[in-house]
Amino acid sequence: MEGLVPVQRLPVRVASPSLYRCNNSLSIRRSISGFAMDRKINFRAPSQFSIRAQQSDLKESLAVSSLSVEGKGNALRIKEWEVEMYQEELAISQGIRIRRKPPSKAPLGYSGPFELRLHNEDADSPRNILEEITWYKDEEVSRMKELNPLDALKKAVEDAPPTRDFVGALRMAHKRTGFPGLIAEVKKASPSRGILKENFDPVEIAQAYEKGGAACLSVLTDQKYFQGGFENLEAIRSAGVKCPLLCKEFVVDPWQIYYARTKGADAVLLIAAVLTDLEIAYLLKICKKLSLAALVEVHDEREMGRVLGIEGIELVGINNRSLETFEVDISNTKQLLEEEHGRQIRERDMIVVGESGLFTPDDIAYVQAAGVKAVLVGESIVKQNDPEKGIAGLFGRNISHT
Repeated sequence: MEGLVPVQRLPVRVASPSLYRCNNSLSIRRSISGFAMDRKINFRAPSQFSIRAQQSDLKESLAVSSLSVEGKGNALRIKEWEVEMYQEELAISQGIRIRRKPPSKAPLGYSGPFELRLHNEDADSPRNILEEITWYKDEEVSRMKELNPLDALKKAVEDAPPTRDFVGALRMAHKRTGFPGLIAEVKKASPSRGILKENFDPVEIAQAYEKGGAACLSVLTDQKYFQGGFENLEAIRSAGVKCPLLCKEFVVDPWQIYYARTKGADAVLLIAAVLTDLEIAYLLKICKKLSLAALVEVHDEREMGRVLGIEGIELVGINNRSLETFEVDISNTKQLLEEEHGRQIRERDMIVVGESGLFTPDDIAYVQAAGVKAVLVGESIVKQNDPEKGIAGLFGRNISHT
């Protein structure tokens, strides 16, 4: 299983009719869906009338066969469409509001359990920026998979250097400084803020973050919306930066996990607002197989409840930015860590990562008091002329190793 919920597209082939002679007879053979069909016509001294009759009979037979193949093809399209609808129903049942693909209309002649929904189609344009990114990412990954087949990626992983301990680095930083471990984000732009840093040198920024005390780095690899790229991830790893690297990508396919591993990632991001519980569990297994950490991001209480019901999660990110309005409220972190959720996280010794809206020492103190042991920060430090000073200003003191 290398897809989230795979659907096999089986080829329906119709071979061109082939003609050959056998014992003074003319045989016409055509292959439809793997089955050979023979039709023999007497070839001895045919009359003009018999030839026309045979031609008419042949055309009728070919037409029937063509309709049969077309019918089978449409039946397959209907089944594939229904699988997509069942996947969507599963996502909706888990409170997932982000649609993974644009809504598609039922194939011609559809009659089935989703018939009533055809009269109440959802909007055919993205409802928010995350949905827009997700739709684009699905198309982008399809193109990238053609250029980089999964089998080739698996072989490349075998030769890749070992990953670095992302979770361990955060725990050590928290213990060393008394503050949440810092995941500093290498980010040039964002859909909501535009360009964050004009003179953007990912390696220079990464080195400054490391020197300033960052435990780990997050590297944006999305090009269209964040002006990032996998080449940045590779360049930072090749430059000798020792901090473990999080591949900040919008994962919609297991292929992306393998690709990130070949480009030098030590961890990947999984967004609960996009992925079902089953998909998250499956992707976690792949991460474990590839020795990658997984930061599973939530935005609200329902997503937090879902994630806490999935085994094997060590890192939970709480994003304080609303998916619908893009407004930021750091009290979201405190709310999601109260009562039962907070108790489960403490019992399982999970690391909670605070994300978005962290600009001052007071912000850091607030989320730390709520139970956060790590923070992911980009905008407030990447915009600084001196990222090292930006980190010191964020925490209220120097947290570097020196």
